[in-house]
Amino acid sequence: MIDWNAVFSMVNLLALIAWVGLIFLPRWPALLSGVLYLGVGLLCLIYATGLIGLLSGLIPKPQGGGADFTTIAGVRSIFASDPGVTIGWTHYLAFDLFVGLWIARDGDAKNISRFIQAPVLFATFMAGPLGLGLWLLIREPAARKQGRFR
Repeated sequence: MIDWNAVFSMVNLLALIAWVGLIFLPRWPALLSGVLYLGVGLLCLIYATGLIGLLSGLIPKPQGGGADFTTIAGVRSIFASDPGVTIGWTHYLAFDLFVGLWIARDGDAKNISRFIQAPVLFATFMAGPLGLGLWLLIREPAARKQGRFR
């Protein structure tokens, strides 16, 4: 039997450690690789294992049956269980961390101050699309100034 509370706590701790490193530590290549592979990659592996386990039946499905992503009621039933919430949350954590890593690398490449990056990274950590939207607004002038949009 899987202790979904323990898995949930573990993915949260993993993401938190990666975010703290990304925001506060020097961005050495080893740190960025660690965030990518030990942070994002491990979260992706945990997500894939949980999702494939549920869809294949290796992990018992919660009451309410299978995964129906086509209706609000279907998605609600997926997230009405500990496995569904944990796997869905891990999905958010992995993608938000990947976006945060891109923001950090992009900001460094465009010589945007870490003091400007930090609140955007925090916003991305707390509410992914909000942080990404802020970053897209902030990066535009720097990208134009450099004469490129990479």
